[in-house]
Amino acid sequence: MNKAFVKETEQDDDDDVQLAPPIPAGAKNYITPSGYRRIKDELLQLIDVDRPEVVKVVHWAASNGDRSENGDYIYGKRRLREIDRRIRFLTKRLDLAEVVDPSVHHGSDQIFFGATVTYSNQDGVENTITIVGIDEFDPLKGKVSWISPIARTITKAREGDTVTLHTPTGTEELEILEVSYPAPE
Repeated sequence: MNKAFVKETEQDDDDDVQLAPPIPAGAKNYITPSGYRRIKDELLQLIDVDRPEVVKVVHWAASNGDRSENGDYIYGKRRLREIDRRIRFLTKRLDLAEVVDPSVHHGSDQIFFGATVTYSNQDGVENTITIVGIDEFDPLKGKVSWISPIARTITKAREGDTVTLHTPTGTEELEILEVSYPAPE
């Protein structure tokens, strides 16, 4: 059967939620102030700019008559569903978010949420990571989620401490070289 004749289901609406990292049971959705602003800005962009533009296109396409073979109408409606799905997802995530300002730990040498940590492994290779919220992580930019194994291992350690990280390939000793937090605004 052609995909054009298959009705979308409610399960499709939950695709974003299924792709999002799960929040551990009983835990809060911690997020940095900058991460909260970024998500809120995306939500406002979708509501105030993107959705109204697509609605205009769909309205124009619907006024052209036969909707069954009207590509602008069909793809516009699909894009509208995608935008609405993303709006619902972002709204839920913001409702669950608990903003934690890491600058309150400025000057501390102990690792908590929001810390930027430089550590070295057994081979002397140095890495720098920042512990952020589930909705903010970006491993390519050195941002790791607070629920990741590395973040859980180093949390509450201090500069100079050595911690043991358990990985699928075995254990690894990490030495904490530097801990920093953003300055208060």
